[in-house]
Amino acid sequence: MRKMFQRIMNEERGHVMVGVPSLIAAIGAIMLGYGAAGNDDTVTVIGGFILAVGIFVTGLARHRTIDYDVWKRLDELEKK
Repeated sequence: MRKMFQRIMNEERGHVMVGVPSLIAAIGAIMLGYGAAGNDDTVTVIGGFILAVGIFVTGLARHRTIDYDVWKRLDELEKK
């Protein structure tokens, strides 16, 4: 089971992990819009916070799952 997950992470399919924080950011954007349209300050603030956290975590997840592995592979190629 562990080998299967490691293989998925090393292939392109493992990059789907970036989509989960993006989904959280989308939920935050919907809450932000809903709160702003309904003049509900609490929902607007919570939605804005969730959106900001989702965008931040999306950047971190992208860096960790995609960029880091690409740079690692490039470094290995340069050493050869």
